[in-house]
Order: sequence, then structure tokens, then C-alpha cells
Amino acid sequence: MADKSAQAASRKSSKFQKELQDIHKKQQKRKLKSSIELDPAINIDEYTAFAEHLKSSTRILALLGAGLSAASGIPTFRGAGGFWREHDVTDLASPEGFFKNPSLVWQFYNYRRHQALTAMPNRAHIALAKLAKQKPGFLAITQNIDGLSEQANHSPSQLERIHGSLFEVRCTNKACEFQETNYTDPIVPALQLPEDQDIGDANFPLREVPRADLPHCPKCVDSLLRPGIVLFGEAVPQPVTERIGEWLDKGQIDLMLVIGTTAIVYPAAGYIHIARVNHARVAVVDMEVKDGDDVQREQDGDWFFQGDASVIVPELLKEVIGRVP
Repeated sequence: MADKSAQAASRKSSKFQKELQDIHKKQQKRKLKSSIELDPAINIDEYTAFAEHLKSSTRILALLGAGLSAASGIPTFRGAGGFWREHDVTDLASPEGFFKNPSLVWQFYNYRRHQALTAMPNRAHIALAKLAKQKPGFLAITQNIDGLSEQANHSPSQLERIHGSLFEVRCTNKACEFQETNYTDPIVPALQLPEDQDIGDANFPLREVPRADLPHCPKCVDSLLRPGIVLFGEAVPQPVTERIGEWLDKGQIDLMLVIGTTAIVYPAAGYIHIARVNHARVAVVDMEVKDGDDVQREQDGDWFFQGDASVIVPELLKEVIGRVP
């Protein structure tokens, strides 16, 4: 009799524990659902599953794009926004574009430097910086050149900038090795932005800045300086690709975050493929959904969360990093 009573008590205890666990899970779902405005198409179970996988993940790779900084007021130049003053950015921000019209290109980048210097990191930048502190095996590859991840105190050893920085400049003379970090705004007096007009508005007349007044190399004197970023058609600097390669070679990747980018251009798209080969589950956070983009072709175990990265990312990472104000 005693054995039967003990078995019955054990079954009741197990059933009670399971009920408690179910109640706890429901409470967690309600908390998450009440803390973020979910798209009706997004299942709250997906958020819960992601959070559990994140907590158990050791090696995490993130690919960050322009959508990460959109809430900070930085233009994405994606889709309908891919033009500046009626100039296609892919043509403007190219080696050919620079040498054809350095005045126009420098006005474009001086404008972008000013925007970045007056912007503040948003909650997604801060959340990712916190994740880097909590997860030593986390590496973020950013396509952004605005410096907002750095402003959020993202560990430099866990951040690789594959497109460079708006605040790096270098000499256009290939025989000259001059390069420096420069936060001066404007970078030269001739590029001072008007206080009462937005030069990004094509209706506002843009004056021609003489070549002599553009940024010049202090070492070569006669040579122009150029933005130290990877222009369209240029390769990612070898030291950057080597450091990323070393990280990738260390073994299995548990999770890949793709935030604010459609990742249709290499090498960005290649990193997603490599992560999947290394058994990573992929989570995409983006405002846009475009048919045919490789990053949107979800595989079993992938997640796609549509919406503002500055809202969604802090919620996704909350179980590991805590709440971001």
C-alpha cells in the first residue's frame, strides 16, 4: 500500500510541476507580448523559441546593415532612398564617381559625416553592445560606416567594419600611405553646411567647391584626400577579411543575426551561407521583405522578424542582456 501511495503522490507531483511549468511559459509569453507590438503575422512562440536558443548559444555571428541605424535618423539609401539629390548612390559612391566629380562626392560624404556626428545610437545598437559583453563568442560584422555601434561602446574586438568608416580619410595617391581618423565637422571650411537649408534636397542649389578647397593630403600636398570607406566596386580590406576568416575557422556557429540588411551583395551574402554550413540557425530582423532575396529564403529553424530593429532587437535579446531603457 505504501508503494502505491508513493507512486500516486509522485504522479501528482510530476503533474503539478508540469502544470506550473505550463503556467510559467504562458506568463512569459504574455509578458513578451505586452512589451512589444507584434505584427499579427508573427507568432509569439517564435520569439520564445528564439530567446531560448540565444541563451544556449556560445558562438554568435551578426551581420548589421543600414536598417540598424534608420531609427537614429541615418538614411539607408535602400530602395526608393537609393538616391541623393537625384544621383544614384551606387554611381556617386564609386572610384569613378569620385575622380569624375570630387566636389560632389565630398559634399555628399561631408553631409553624411555631419548626420552621423549629430546622431545618437538607438536601442538596437546598445542591445548589441550589451550582448557582446555577455557573450565573449559574439562577433558583429557591420556594413555601416556611421560609427554608431562604436558610440554604443560595442567592444572593438567584437566588431568588424567591412565598409570602413566615414571618419577615416586617406590619400588618393597610391604611392602615399597617409591615412588618419578625422572627426572635424566640416572636414574643411569650404564644405560648411548652410544652417537654413538641407543640401540633401535636390531643389536646393548646390554650389561647386573648387578642387583647391577640397581636403588635401598634408603629406603629398597636391593630392586629394578621399573618404576611407569601401566604395562600390572596391574590395574589403584584406586585414578585415582575414580577422573574420579566423573567427569563422574556430568552429560551429550556434546563431546568426541578420539585422537591417537584405544581404544580397557579397561578401555579406556569403557570410550567411558560411554560417549555415557551420550549423547556425539564422534570425533576420528587417523592415523590408523582398521576394527572391536569399536572406528571406528561410530554412527549417530560421526566424524572420519584420519591423523596426530599434524596437525588436532589444526585446529579442532581453533574456540575456536585461532591459534596454
